[in-house]
Amino acid sequence: MALNPQDILNNPFLNKGTAFTKEERQAYGLQGTLPAKVQTLDEQAVQAYGQYSSKTTDLEKRIFLMNVFNTNRTLFYRLMEDHVVEFMPIVYDPTVADSIEQYNELFVSPQDAAFLSVDEPEDVEATLKNAPGGRDIRLIVVTDSEGILGMGDWGVNGVDIAIGKLMVYTAAAGINPSMVLPVVIDAGTNNEKLLHDPLYLGNRHERVRGERYYDLIDRFVQASGKLFPEALLHWEDFGRSNAATILEKYQDKITTFNDDIQGTGIVVLAGILGAMKISKEKLTDQRILIFGAGTAGVGITNQLLDEMKRQGLSEEEARKHFFLVDKQGLLFNDTEELTPGQKAFVHDRSEFENSNELTNLEAAVKAVQPTIMIGTSTQPGAFKETIIKEMAAHTERPVIFPLSNPTKLAEAKAEDLIKWTDGKALVATGIPAAPVDYKGVTYEIGQANNALMYPGLGFGIIASTATRVNGEMLSQASHALGGIVDTEQPGAAVLPPVAKLTEFSQTIAEVVGQSVLDQKLNREEISDIKKAVSEMKWEAKYTDLNL
Repeated sequence: MALNPQDILNNPFLNKGTAFTKEERQAYGLQGTLPAKVQTLDEQAVQAYGQYSSKTTDLEKRIFLMNVFNTNRTLFYRLMEDHVVEFMPIVYDPTVADSIEQYNELFVSPQDAAFLSVDEPEDVEATLKNAPGGRDIRLIVVTDSEGILGMGDWGVNGVDIAIGKLMVYTAAAGINPSMVLPVVIDAGTNNEKLLHDPLYLGNRHERVRGERYYDLIDRFVQASGKLFPEALLHWEDFGRSNAATILEKYQDKITTFNDDIQGTGIVVLAGILGAMKISKEKLTDQRILIFGAGTAGVGITNQLLDEMKRQGLSEEEARKHFFLVDKQGLLFNDTEELTPGQKAFVHDRSEFENSNELTNLEAAVKAVQPTIMIGTSTQPGAFKETIIKEMAAHTERPVIFPLSNPTKLAEAKAEDLIKWTDGKALVATGIPAAPVDYKGVTYEIGQANNALMYPGLGFGIIASTATRVNGEMLSQASHALGGIVDTEQPGAAVLPPVAKLTEFSQTIAEVVGQSVLDQKLNREEISDIKKAVSEMKWEAKYTDLNL
């Protein structure tokens, strides 16, 4: 059935707005539905950026960009392409936090997302069929919004996380926006504010646990596999009790990965590999303290452990290099309330003379004397001056990554870490940080943002038609990213800048894709991965509709 003019103008994948040519307006019955002037995409982008710049707050800027996204995907991604460094913190972290908190008040459009309800499990397949409207889906980002970093449980509002992640996938790596699907699992919420908010749009009951929950997840996996057999499934912001369980159940059966467990781990590994390149030290010689042993903290630890084993250590030897500190202090084998992930990295009290006193970060740092310290605790200011100076007293180039975000939850500021260590610290933060000028040297601060990694990783997996995601691919991705550092430049960052995101996302995609081919995990015959990546890359340009 032919589309009528309003169908075209209201479809963000087809709409060109004022850029429809006179011939197209004639062919598709658009005469008189638009002003007479035919604009180029360049002209539209300049006009839209002017409107964006007139907004006074980051949230207003995000709302404006979402309106562009809802009406014209090509124009939106052209704007992202032109202003990627400026727009990244607007469309995603940290401004997305404000959007999530005000989702109910700001809701205008579902933005092509699929909403799966634990109360209507029989509707899973129909929902996944309805939401994309017949589009060829190759990438799904799914969240249940229980464990949003720095925010916690935000119920159905967390759909903005999935939408934002997919925006970055397209802007950074060039995944065709018509081939992606954001999904939110609405299993209820334990957020009392939402449960008592008359405007809340999700299921108004506490989170469903156990068999009913896992049955919904299974229905989702089965239905998505049936409807979209070539899709990569990306899990995002699931809670501590479910994230690892879900990944372990499905990672050997379908093409899938969890960004909080694996994505965070590989970007941090890349940052540490970059730091080792600068300090000219070996990863296998490091003592690593993780402060905040939740999903992200344990995921980072597992990724670093895997890399130490790849570099020649036995599992037993490698585990001795890690020290997890959580709310109970340094974690021991008799510590109460350990998660399964934490139990793999506990120590015996006999290793420390004063083990009963190691109940806080400062005591743990004194006892462990770490050379690398990573914060995923959401405890603002936890990396105090006394702690940092204690760490720096025992290592020449302390590697310190305060990763918690948003800004108000960061364990330390980059400028303080540089000052407290007299310029010796190798720093990466979870949020963008300005360069630090100290004693005549400008220190560039790497951002250990998953956005540096997952777009290229995911694109490489999709372009190579991978049937599985494994540790070898993740390691290759980390080495590719960690290798892009300038070891000769004083104050060089341990990670490449977001400004070069599209450039190194392409590199990562090719490296990951080649790993897939080398392991013979590709579904389709591919001989040249660079060609496969190039041919699949989408560009923000207007093309013929061919309706």
